[in-house]
Amino acid sequence: MAQTNCPELLANGVCDDASCPHRHNVLNCALCNVVFESSDDHTAHIASKQHINRLQGESGALLFCAICEKHIPGMKNWVQHAAGARHAACARRRGLNPSIQPEIPEDVPGHTLCTTCKTHISNEHWPRHHLQPKHRDRAQFVAFRTASDEAERDKNGITVSGDFDFGVVEGPAAKSGLELRPTIRNETPSSKIAVLSVTLASQKGSKTTSPFSVSATAATITYNATHSFIVKFRQDYNGRVEDRLEILFEDLQLRKRFIIARTLHVVVGNRADHEAMRPIAPYVPRKRNAAQPELDVVEGVAPPSLKAIPYVGKLPKAPIPAGLAATLSFNGPTASIIGDLRPQYLPYVLDSKTYARHFKHLLWIEEYRMERDLEHYDIIGAKLVGHNGFHFLDVPGLAEKRPSVLVGDRILIQKQGATHGHWFEGGVHIVQKEEVGLRFHPSFRKASVADRYTARFKLNRSPMRRQHLAMDTAFSEERMLFPLPAHVPKTPYPRPAGAQIKVFNPLIKENGPQLQAVVSILKRKPGSVPFVVFGPPGTGKTVTMVEAMRQVLAANPQARILACAPSNSAADLIASRLVGALTKDELFRFYAPSRHKEQIALEMREYAHATPEGHFSVPPLARMKRFRVVITTCVSASVVSGIGIGRGHYSHIFVDEAGQATEPEVMIAIKTMADGKTNVVLSGDPKQLGPIIRSAIARELGFETSYIERLMAREIYDEKKGYGTSVVKLTKNFRSHNAILKFPNERFYKNELQQCGKPSVIDSFLQSPLLPCKTFPIVFHAIAGRDAREASSPSFFNIDEASQVKNYVETLRSDRKFRITDADIGVIAPYHAQCQKIRNTLRAVAEGVKVGSVEEFQGQERRVIIISTVRSSREFVAYDLRHTLGFVANPRRFNVAVTRAQALLVVVGDPDVLGLDPLWRSFLNYIHNNGGWKGRAISWDPTAPVAEDGGYDHTVREAAQRDMNEFTRRIEALTIAGAEAIQEEGDGDDTNVDRPWNDTE
Repeated sequence: MAQTNCPELLANGVCDDASCPHRHNVLNCALCNVVFESSDDHTAHIASKQHINRLQGESGALLFCAICEKHIPGMKNWVQHAAGARHAACARRRGLNPSIQPEIPEDVPGHTLCTTCKTHISNEHWPRHHLQPKHRDRAQFVAFRTASDEAERDKNGITVSGDFDFGVVEGPAAKSGLELRPTIRNETPSSKIAVLSVTLASQKGSKTTSPFSVSATAATITYNATHSFIVKFRQDYNGRVEDRLEILFEDLQLRKRFIIARTLHVVVGNRADHEAMRPIAPYVPRKRNAAQPELDVVEGVAPPSLKAIPYVGKLPKAPIPAGLAATLSFNGPTASIIGDLRPQYLPYVLDSKTYARHFKHLLWIEEYRMERDLEHYDIIGAKLVGHNGFHFLDVPGLAEKRPSVLVGDRILIQKQGATHGHWFEGGVHIVQKEEVGLRFHPSFRKASVADRYTARFKLNRSPMRRQHLAMDTAFSEERMLFPLPAHVPKTPYPRPAGAQIKVFNPLIKENGPQLQAVVSILKRKPGSVPFVVFGPPGTGKTVTMVEAMRQVLAANPQARILACAPSNSAADLIASRLVGALTKDELFRFYAPSRHKEQIALEMREYAHATPEGHFSVPPLARMKRFRVVITTCVSASVVSGIGIGRGHYSHIFVDEAGQATEPEVMIAIKTMADGKTNVVLSGDPKQLGPIIRSAIARELGFETSYIERLMAREIYDEKKGYGTSVVKLTKNFRSHNAILKFPNERFYKNELQQCGKPSVIDSFLQSPLLPCKTFPIVFHAIAGRDAREASSPSFFNIDEASQVKNYVETLRSDRKFRITDADIGVIAPYHAQCQKIRNTLRAVAEGVKVGSVEEFQGQERRVIIISTVRSSREFVAYDLRHTLGFVANPRRFNVAVTRAQALLVVVGDPDVLGLDPLWRSFLNYIHNNGGWKGRAISWDPTAPVAEDGGYDHTVREAAQRDMNEFTRRIEALTIAGAEAIQEEGDGDDTNVDRPWNDTE
């Protein structure tokens, strides 16, 4: 048996060292710590006594097969399972190597493993666990799977042979029709077996038509005789189809009936796409090992850019309190942790006196989660390449900010085999597309090319410390933090008719709400309550903010404006609208020193300032004070107070896209720079996505509620009562065709939005051959795919949907009548893995198409938007609605996704999954009733009223349970022996893998 000590062996058994002779075929047994050069040796080892004894000694009774996604009781059954045809067929269907090791469940002290629920139950609750509804549902599901396994077993001398898995079938072949001829054979001497019926499970009470059909005749089969029947398949659209074939037999001598069942599988789609996007390895949840403590860290060399700004004070350290960290470290339910920490750390009432304490603790809770999430990106076995005094480290996912690394961050490095707890800190000096350049303390020595390291990313605490600094300031005016009706003047608000202003943007003159917002901002007295520009999608809130800024500057030569936005892209948008209107002596765009010039548009560089070494910085204090407008991100707004500009210097603070920032982020500008006369103007839309919060605990405690959203829940910000005095809602939509706008308009904006887009843009896809209804520019393409995961990533992807998205992009780009460029198309998917699959499959087709998450598209628009919803789980019985729908079941994400399109919206998804959510069900009804439906037929009545309180998952679950009960009872009545119990895999708590990181510096 060949062995090697190859140091580059990865978890999937592939060597990553190009110089290693075993690179392409090594396999390993992590349990026995042995490496093999061939799959034959590996397979033989798995069946050997050495491996089996080791496995039985450590595994207990229950083993898990990651390919078949089932639990196998005992090693003997595992060996039989791994050598079985069903395991091999499942591996072939998923494109995986069948030679895998079983996973070993871990014991949990003080708990008992419920093998039915695949959950560890505390011994205290164990006696009552079996009475819980979820356990009973699981037990019922296990009984069904047991009955299914029993039904699929050949029995009583009868064998049913044939390949019931059609595999991946190209669309034209599926449309023409396929058929197979299974064979029934009697292998019992002197017996006579009657074939009474051959039926499909889908034919029993289903309202939909199955693409399968069966042609079979009754027959009596004697010893060694055979009997055949025909199964046909025909379907006009892509997607996965599964059905259960049930053959009812009777032993004429024993007068005993029994069933043999077979599962029919077909995948209609592009075979090359399915081959290219198949999972690279079975999904195995990443086991988080306890992070090795950092006992001795040798400080690295920080980049010179960190000293580019002449700060006059220091940020507070603001470490997480030890007691709070200990509470957060408890590995228990979110509700339980909140119950422990709320009375200890959070104030009972949130007011101006408790404000700082409340938000400082939310900041610490969020920081704790961010640190834990960074552990996901630890690199084991990393290489360091020295060049020109730097050590370069490859960082997978760097280009997509997974993890996000900026100049000035820190990465800890430990040589494999080094002293426990001893680390070297590397200061990040260079950030490139796939690697970072680090500088270490001179004592760091790289011994040889073969050295391997563990790399650990450390959270840059500067953004958090800036927010703590803001919370620690004494500014806590009620009219700013908790405005009341008493803070609002009783006099009528200023009307545009009497304002006598000359607008800079002529379009605003014809837009009543925009003009009212500008006038209300312009005429406000110093020290007024914050003013809110409520801007639904495509209504021009940034245009309104820029016009208001220009009017303020024109009316008051002493006015000074600090303008902020949550991201650099949003801040650049404000700056670009002011370029030309203001000179370089009036407008300053501050960029953090961590950025480099290549990231900045040429027109913006003239309005920025850099040191002689080329690092972004600030000009001398005297010049900084002369700028009439300073633009920065919310987090970087601390620079103005940090360099010594006094409180009250800025008469106005504008915050655009305020709904995307946390309240402490917005407060960096307000609490450090505002005084009793400062006016604050916020723009945003609380109906769209809020700030990105990684901690579920912080979200539950309200950290996801932005400052603008909290204000708009107060009495004075009622859209009607406060109109013109504290809030103006913009209502003219300049983005979308009315068919695209109509549904979110009615759902989220009281049907007040008006279509005002250019007909040449919003009508450009009417009559397109892509549209089922030529006057309705929305398509829902119904497809039954499969959501899958691979390797150790918990992020979902769906090959069927990704292939269908590719088809749409190819069709759009090849249409010579409805011409469109890559830049006109956007693809939105809620899961990072799906974005990667779609990007890869589009690389040779339309590389310029942007593919990203909902968060990445907020504030953006495209002529065509294609949405892939991904989730296509059929595990309604085993899991709840949250598990089945995941990120898709979120009204704000839905609102942002469907309002990005100008002329054409295409949604690709599984209606049977999406229809479980009332919001999605209503939207699908809207599309179907307007003729925009493609693909598989709708499975419910689209004209029936939608139950807004939901419950559709319960309806589906009950129907599935009825089917399971009926099938289980029939099998139990017809069979003697049972079969092994099978359970489905649970889901790990790793949802943040798909949550992007904030664009903070």
